[in-house]
Amino acid sequence: MTICDDTQSIHRLALLRIVKLLLFFVMQGIAVILVGFVALFVSFEPVWSAENLQATITKPSEARSGSLLFKTDDGYVDATRLGVDVDLTVSGPTIRARVTQIFRNPTQDWVEATYVYPLSAGGAVDTLKMVVGDRVIVGDIKERQQAKVIYEQARAAGRKAALTEQERPDIFTNSVANIGPGETVLVQIEYQEPVHQSGDEFSLRVPLVVAPRYNPAPIVQSVDMRADNGGWGSTSSDPVPDRDRITPEVLDPALHGPVNPTSITVHLNAGFPLGEVKSPFHAVKIESPDSTTRVIRLADGQVPADRDFELTWKPAAEKAPSVGLFREHVGNADYLLAFVTPPTVEQAERKPLPREVIFVIDNSGSMGGTSITQAKASLIFGLSRLQPNDRFNVIRFDHTMDVLFPDSVSADAGHIGQATSFVNALQASGGTEMVPAMRAALTDNAHGDSNTLRQVVFLTDGEIGNEQQLFETITAMRGRSRVFMVGIGSAPNTYLMTRAAELGRGAYTHIGSVDQVEERMRGLFAKLENPAVTGLAVKFSSASADIAPAILPDLYRDEPLVLAAKLDKLQGSVEIKGRIGDRPWTVTLPLANAAEGKGLSKLWARRKISDAEVARTTRQISPDEADKAILALALQHQLVTRLTSLVAVDKTPSRPEGTPLKLTDLPLNLPAGWDFEKVFGERPQLPKPPAERRADASDLQTAMAKRPQPAIMADTVRLPKTATDAELKMIAGSILLMLSLLLSLTNRRRRLAR
Repeated sequence: MTICDDTQSIHRLALLRIVKLLLFFVMQGIAVILVGFVALFVSFEPVWSAENLQATITKPSEARSGSLLFKTDDGYVDATRLGVDVDLTVSGPTIRARVTQIFRNPTQDWVEATYVYPLSAGGAVDTLKMVVGDRVIVGDIKERQQAKVIYEQARAAGRKAALTEQERPDIFTNSVANIGPGETVLVQIEYQEPVHQSGDEFSLRVPLVVAPRYNPAPIVQSVDMRADNGGWGSTSSDPVPDRDRITPEVLDPALHGPVNPTSITVHLNAGFPLGEVKSPFHAVKIESPDSTTRVIRLADGQVPADRDFELTWKPAAEKAPSVGLFREHVGNADYLLAFVTPPTVEQAERKPLPREVIFVIDNSGSMGGTSITQAKASLIFGLSRLQPNDRFNVIRFDHTMDVLFPDSVSADAGHIGQATSFVNALQASGGTEMVPAMRAALTDNAHGDSNTLRQVVFLTDGEIGNEQQLFETITAMRGRSRVFMVGIGSAPNTYLMTRAAELGRGAYTHIGSVDQVEERMRGLFAKLENPAVTGLAVKFSSASADIAPAILPDLYRDEPLVLAAKLDKLQGSVEIKGRIGDRPWTVTLPLANAAEGKGLSKLWARRKISDAEVARTTRQISPDEADKAILALALQHQLVTRLTSLVAVDKTPSRPEGTPLKLTDLPLNLPAGWDFEKVFGERPQLPKPPAERRADASDLQTAMAKRPQPAIMADTVRLPKTATDAELKMIAGSILLMLSLLLSLTNRRRRLAR
């Protein structure tokens, strides 16, 4: 008998019994009980009955906010839902993140859910757990293709399985197979990353939405002609061969309420007395157990996953610590993490070198809405900071490009006014052909004038799929130029921004709202206008060290050197040398004073993997050599990379043999502040948009209701129990029934008393 047959039989039997009881009570003069029984019957539905699963909605406006609908012959059907819980623990210099994704299937079909989501580009993903009922299945790191085969075999056999794959260092995909009708499956991943520091401010960032990416048409085609094909061949010309894996569906906010309600909790243990703690883009509640600890939660409980979450904190003292040294012993090695912020030294009394500043502004469709306002305000502020002996130019691009002046011009009032008018007139539309704009910006007509600093300030949200082409362009053309990336909007492509700045020997700044323009651009120009720390070198006195990053970057004002190292022994000291402008700088740190840290081996391995990717891009090593190094590090330290994945398989088959499996690609919200029509084109005539864009938190609140965990899992898995509001209806019906019985007994006693 099918689930549907069982359900119908239960309802018919229950209805028959209730009718008989009601007739009896009516004959006895106790009709008042009718209310209670009717309430109980209305509430008495299986927690996930077949009728409830496939309840038809005649039009989208009848759906609750947060619903994803499938169109059927009879109307619309509520499809797979997703809720996300993010739990972060900050321990001094490191962050341990636990992300729980709740996949709920309210349909009557067996489904496979695929969800594309962002993570921090510097995060080291190392753990996967899948919870099915009371069973916890722990994932294993495998080579990517091997993990895929294991997952597909489990899917075909009807077993529940989860697969975590990296599409970019900041974009991942979770696939969950064989979620049954009415079932909820929990998938939990964990990652490690370092805290970010800039001057006296520390911060963390949680990306919450993958913004739509522009995937450009090919510029260069590669040809495959084999001898056995009789002279015929094929061309491979897609600069983004995995475009389908990084371009999930985006819901139109005029037709849908936001999906994927997300809760966030941060346990902040800074290691020093705390001053101001704030979140610039989300309202938060902050608890203060002691001077060094804070617990931060979202004030609204849940938010739509439509913009990145950021948290910043400062020390209570006027000046932040300038040095941090932490250690961890794993296996036969010691791992070290050092934070060293060079002192601020003003330029010598001689006049600073004149600069040539090339401003590049993205006015493509993804910059529509508030992003273009932020970008234009930022560029105009940058123009106002130019000095009379500076030269500059402005480049704007979408799928076309304009260079304001034929060559760089002096920063006099006339040219500044002309540039300001040009920028003010810009509108956002079109595609995002970023590579030609970067090529134009890096074209150096002065041919290496040693008396001029050449700086490129590139303002964009970075939402392209062909990042590798941009990196190769910077590597080939950077010359003496330094590239400073300014990320604009609620969900910029942080991976592109940080890697482009690294390859361009510059820095990355993010501007998430118009309110931040002056503060963040002032900080950027403090970097541009003051001497950088160059020529950095590191020497260990007693230990043999494998250092990451392999090539130490130049540092700008308020930037710390973040150094990870694997040591054969924790002895002696480490000496860091460099030059600040024209003055030498040295600092020596005794290793014996290092404090205990957590997850440092993972951070070192992740940084070494990034080094291998950079060496591959810059052609310092061959692709095969890079892949070999990445794979060895990933398997040894159990990390998800471009070449490795996490896979978890339940050994118990659950989907009945012969029952079809439907693939569900879960869509994402449009990032906050974006203009849907600027990205996807004009809509047809639409109904009135939702009055208020708020996530439907009921599913996540219900799914995240806590329950006692088995003692063996108490410290490692704190995962939720799932339920529905049917239980609440049954309780309400029972209460009404009891009240009806009490009222009936009271009436009967009164009649007897007469």
